[in-house]
Amino acid sequence: MDVEEQELTDPYEGVLVGPRGGSDVGVVVLGGSSGRVERERARVLARQGVRALALRWFGGPGQPPGICEIPLETFTAAVGLLRAGGARRVGVLGLSKGAEAALLTAVYEPQVDVVVALSPTSRVWCNVGPGADGRQQPYRSSWTWRGRPLPFVPMDDNWAPPEGSSGPVAVRGWYELSERTYPHLLPAADIPVERARADVLLVAGGDDAMWPSLPFAERLAVRRRAAGATVRLVARPDAGHRPVFPGELPARPSPHFAYGGTPQADALLGAAAWPRILDALHGPRPGHSRAQR
Repeated sequence: MDVEEQELTDPYEGVLVGPRGGSDVGVVVLGGSSGRVERERARVLARQGVRALALRWFGGPGQPPGICEIPLETFTAAVGLLRAGGARRVGVLGLSKGAEAALLTAVYEPQVDVVVALSPTSRVWCNVGPGADGRQQPYRSSWTWRGRPLPFVPMDDNWAPPEGSSGPVAVRGWYELSERTYPHLLPAADIPVERARADVLLVAGGDDAMWPSLPFAERLAVRRRAAGATVRLVARPDAGHRPVFPGELPARPSPHFAYGGTPQADALLGAAAWPRILDALHGPRPGHSRAQR
């Protein structure tokens, strides 16, 4: 399918990619803590008949340099832009910290019809990198809503990589330690995904070395089901933090962080999730209903 691209510079940096002739389905595409504008992922989605808006949500002009007190209005405005462009159905698809943002956007913005959370968390975490003031500490929330920071879990800085380890670092244990250190803060920081009216699709790998995204996803699914809300979870025990969709190239290895999984397992997870993602974005067809998974 032929696609066309439009570069965006105001009110944020990004790219809008859609099939020629338009589409009535839109999706906001959010990367993780790399800060990358997910152009190729937007193109892959556009070739499937979806109008995809990939944006830079931190580190750009007028934005905090890190993921620190990012207004969720950044994402609700993007949803509104797709609605104004004629989308009858709008989704938010995010990876890692972008999945955290996607889930929260669906909680606070009823115009979100579907959220796709790749390697998600089940709760709000502290900032990753500095805020607008250039400071990384004291820890602050990653997000605000209507000017107020959301409750969050800070990191326990007593954590250190295992002695003798070398090469890229797996920081999953840092998150697990922080949960044990601050149990009194966990309930308030839980993402109330049960309140979202959107369809929810979760994708996670059991070998995620960045944070325990599969246990996080399972907690989210439990809360959705307990509230009688629909949810789908696609998982592989051997996949890591970065699922790869058909038509995408694997992400380059990081010299700093270990992501877990293998190229084959990450591609298999992406391939298993891909038809579910497209089905969720395009919505139920007449005469068909969604089964809770």
